[in-house]
Amino acid sequence: MCGIVGRVNKVRPVDEKLLLEMRDTLTHRGPDGKGIYISHDKLVGLGHRRLSLMDLSDKGAQPMTNENKTIWATVNGEIYNYPELKKELQAKGHHFASKSDSEVVVHAYEEWGEDLASHLNGMFAFGIWDDNKKMLMLVRDRFGIKPLYYFQDSSTFIFASEIKAIIEDPQVPRNLDHKSICDYLTYRYIPCPGTIWKDVKKVQPGHYLLIDEQGNIQIKKYWSLEYGDNDGDPNELISDIDELLLASVSSHTMSDVSIGSFLSGGYDSSALVSYLNKINHPIQSFSIGFENWSNSEHKFAEIVANKFEAEHESIILNRSGLDLVEKLAFYYDEPIADISIVPTYEVSCLASKSVKAVLSGEGADEIFGGYTWYKSMAETSSDAGFFSKLSRILPGANKAFTLEHYASAMEMGGYDRRELTDILNGDLHSFIPEDPQWFYNSQFSGGLSPVKSLQALDIKCFMSELVLTKIDRASMANSLEVRVPFLDHRLVQYMFNLKESAYYKPNVKKYLLYENIKNDLPDSILSREKQGFVGPDHYYQDYNWYKEVLLDGKLIADRIIRRETTEKWLEQKDHWRLWKLAILEFWYTRWN
Repeated sequence: MCGIVGRVNKVRPVDEKLLLEMRDTLTHRGPDGKGIYISHDKLVGLGHRRLSLMDLSDKGAQPMTNENKTIWATVNGEIYNYPELKKELQAKGHHFASKSDSEVVVHAYEEWGEDLASHLNGMFAFGIWDDNKKMLMLVRDRFGIKPLYYFQDSSTFIFASEIKAIIEDPQVPRNLDHKSICDYLTYRYIPCPGTIWKDVKKVQPGHYLLIDEQGNIQIKKYWSLEYGDNDGDPNELISDIDELLLASVSSHTMSDVSIGSFLSGGYDSSALVSYLNKINHPIQSFSIGFENWSNSEHKFAEIVANKFEAEHESIILNRSGLDLVEKLAFYYDEPIADISIVPTYEVSCLASKSVKAVLSGEGADEIFGGYTWYKSMAETSSDAGFFSKLSRILPGANKAFTLEHYASAMEMGGYDRRELTDILNGDLHSFIPEDPQWFYNSQFSGGLSPVKSLQALDIKCFMSELVLTKIDRASMANSLEVRVPFLDHRLVQYMFNLKESAYYKPNVKKYLLYENIKNDLPDSILSREKQGFVGPDHYYQDYNWYKEVLLDGKLIADRIIRRETTEKWLEQKDHWRLWKLAILEFWYTRWN
């Protein structure tokens, strides 16, 4: 895992000192090495910070190039099918200088050009400079596991793994996007392609950008999830999932360093540990708990760790963990109000003391149907003709019903137009969207069955925008790579090709996963109620802390939010909305 940065200037030569400073804002993403490339005409520069996992020698250093030094790449991520691709490319006459999976990107571009991403199985964000065509190509993986940002003005184009590298350039304006503040308060994150800054954008998952020497940008989609309605023999489906998971976990453990695993004692992380055991991979696991909490996950994690004789470590958090929120504002670059940002950072810190990479269970709920809002949707629409009846009453009513259900599930202190008007100062009211749920509307896929429609929304919204951003920033802040085997795109596509009834059973949690782990895990784990990676409620209900953070804060002083509304929510003990404001306050104080 690494940090990448680059720029293409129109006229002025690249300032090498500045490029190095931009690159080194990402040292936490790659403390093991650093590299730079400046083109012959001095108009193009690429930078790289390296976290060494494959080919630990200097041959694995980046930016990487081909034999005649016409193609240069700076790569963040892992290409899990690189052994197969390397053999295929070698058979076509390509010569490799290293054993690094990242070098596959260079030769895949030489061979397949713009189509290279469709050949890659992995998590990645990379930039490729083609010196012959005088063209830059940026690519982001299918689900947005790895981040990629960019900025353009009349004289330059800049890209990087994190926004902080881009705004290190003093010529990049820090113009706050007030519409993005509204989106943040609504969603807990800022949806693609926007960011908190007007002039900085995200590359969307499953997309690539082409930038020519005149600065013309083309944005193209190379992958999208397809939806099927296939049925099948249950035993065959169970067997297929087993094979796909075995293959994914095996490929995700390829490394020249030790690979550990997060372990919460829930379905997903416990399943990964079970599959690590199946492939005879040494198990190092890491968990987190909270003081004086009966549901603390570390106790369940220890049950699984003991079952598989794992080398296991836990850390127990107390109230002082909230002190980290201010520190995290640096690493997150944008406000993100998931309540698990602190425990995710802490367990990453713990793991990073023993390993450089871990497996984690992100994506399992989305593809196997594990979230509680799926069950409530299934129960509401249990009448087989529910959606069709709704559509006959009012065209589009099924969409409206689904989005209302989804928005309610995602709310966690949601803000509608009334609440946004309440909290934001009058000068900002013009930035409030007519439809605060516009992003959910834009990502809705019509024609799907009830539960699958929510899964599709989660893949594109909750997972890609919030969950994966959280895990990337928290782990890379600790120079730790997190690999997510459930998001092998072949496994995800297999699941979404199935009829909902083939994989979703209301009375069996994550049916196709359960059938593959039911004989390997203790009943105390299999029968656990669904629990997010959070802490006890009182952890987030310290109203004296909210009062200290907000009432004398910059958001009120700079007339972004209204003091009287903040005081009202303090009086009402509305901790969900206060949490969003506190996260925004720390971000705003750090970056403005």
